[in-house]
Amino acid sequence: MSLANHGTIFLRAAALSLLAVLGGGLAQACGGEDDSPPPTATSGASTPATAMASTPTPGLVPLRGEIVVFAASSLIDAFKAGAEVFETRHPGVKVTFNFASSSALATQINEGAPAGVFASADLAQMKNVIDKGAAAESTIFATNVPVLVTPAKGSAVTSFEDLAKPGVRLVLAGPEVPIGRYSRQVLDNASAAASGPGPDFGKRVLDNLKSNEANVRGVLAKVQLGEADAGIVYTTDAAIAGSDVKVIEIPLAWNVTAEYPIAILKDRPNAAAAEAWVEFLLSPDGQAVLREFGFGSPAP
Repeated sequence: MSLANHGTIFLRAAALSLLAVLGGGLAQACGGEDDSPPPTATSGASTPATAMASTPTPGLVPLRGEIVVFAASSLIDAFKAGAEVFETRHPGVKVTFNFASSSALATQINEGAPAGVFASADLAQMKNVIDKGAAAESTIFATNVPVLVTPAKGSAVTSFEDLAKPGVRLVLAGPEVPIGRYSRQVLDNASAAASGPGPDFGKRVLDNLKSNEANVRGVLAKVQLGEADAGIVYTTDAAIAGSDVKVIEIPLAWNVTAEYPIAILKDRPNAAAAEAWVEFLLSPDGQAVLREFGFGSPAP
């Protein structure tokens, strides 16, 4: 065999050996992937996205529905303004009002009227509702002060003491109505004062009484129309009347402070929204609305 042929055979043999080695390696590699067990889940595996999506996110439930508020007549303007602010913050809630004298409202509530909140102009009518079991407790949310009002022109009354002059046409709210009770309490205080207008002052004033109105706005209307020479209303009502009336302050030593309690009534629908309304009135923003209409804040 020539040297050239020997070289050719050697090169072919080397090539075949190289292919055999490479083929075996590839086969072993492929066999390793096929035989390896599938990966197992571990306790540290992440939660699937679908499971996360199905988990509710904690948060506040929006308030919805209607709140029926029974409120004293003197609260008409302040509560309507407050409701605008409240409903803007809770667009799913509608505040509906029934305004009347606190005594009339207490009677309606105790007879089962569908109210959710009661705002009274005195503690006596609130106690009436609590004693009948319609509410558990109340909170003072505002104060007010009685004043004397006369028509803008033509009244013979220019001072508080003038109420006892013969011929004066006086209008008050009925004695069962908070402002009517406060009015008579003021007369009693003046009569009992050592330096007051006399022990019979209250009697002489009540001798001039021409009518007992159902609520404070009835008293105010009679004075505005000139059908009375004078009447006792709240400071807030006198402010609403503006230039239609003249305001005469009642001497501080004889005057009283009206306290306004509010309560959430028992077993009524939409208690969560009713509670939110009361919380709003007690908040700085709610108190600011009340002050805008002349109400005072409760004692700390």
